[in-house]
Amino acid sequence: MTARMKRREFITLLGTAAAWPLAARSQQGERVQRIVFLHSLAENDPEVQARIAAFRQGLEALGWREKRNVQIEHRFSHGDIARMQVYTAEVVSSAPDLIVATSSPVIAALKQATHTIPIVFSVVNDPVGQGFVASLAHPGGNITGFTFVDFPMIGKWLGILKEFAPGIKRVALMFNPHTAPYYPDFLRELGATPPSVELSPTPVRDDAEIETAVTALVREPAGGLMVAPDPFINTRRWLIMALAQRHRLPAIYGFRQYVTEGALISYGPNTGDIVRRSAAYVDRILKGEKPAGLPVQAPTKYDLVINLQTARGLGLVVPLSLIARADEVIE
Repeated sequence: MTARMKRREFITLLGTAAAWPLAARSQQGERVQRIVFLHSLAENDPEVQARIAAFRQGLEALGWREKRNVQIEHRFSHGDIARMQVYTAEVVSSAPDLIVATSSPVIAALKQATHTIPIVFSVVNDPVGQGFVASLAHPGGNITGFTFVDFPMIGKWLGILKEFAPGIKRVALMFNPHTAPYYPDFLRELGATPPSVELSPTPVRDDAEIETAVTALVREPAGGLMVAPDPFINTRRWLIMALAQRHRLPAIYGFRQYVTEGALISYGPNTGDIVRRSAAYVDRILKGEKPAGLPVQAPTKYDLVINLQTARGLGLVVPLSLIARADEVIE
């Protein structure tokens, strides 16, 4: 009995030992792909955390699991161009399998640094005009991705502001020319604005210039502000929102996050959806496709978000037509 049992256990052990290397080889045969995600914003920014979660969800839906078949590293630039350039050089020298990145300054630095590592961008404006890709349909090279704001959005921001405050006569478009140089071109492409509205670009490079710009805008009544989404503006949003509140200035923004933090209204592409969709290109490239053959895609989901409490504080009555169209109304 004992001898029979020992013999049985020995045979079972042999079978297990024979099967184990096959299972081990199956698990170890799948190489872990390394991705580096370069963010233009700060790590603790809720907008960044939402993008990271969306990207992870997009990859997991396609079968990619961290620490099993993919390794994802993140770098956070806090809106600092110098830091973006340092991280870009560091990441390229480490030769990851693929780079994911947001914002024009990061993509511009990457384009100079590598022509071989595949790059998927998201939340980037005017990639053709900035020379990142040859065309939207045929990017060429090692870069492709998903765009954010295009020039018709400027007209939509203006239209929404006019609905909120029909008496507006002067509207400034605030942006940083170093992190978002394309907005003057957008204004030119927009063409004629309503004759009752004077629309002008308002470049700002630091806190002092932001305060000067807002002070100049409110010297006369009937002013409005369009706050362009770019890395610099994002890191200064609290200052801009405080100035708009102090001067009772109607302002529209591009990111939903601003409105949840107290801004009046935002309209723009859903950034989480854009970053989640970018995971599909990451998947295809890691499986062998080339960025050159993957067309640049435009946003498909847009959000209109209104903060009623802020509107009341500014003495504005929100039109029912806007409330009816809003994707989210914050009380």
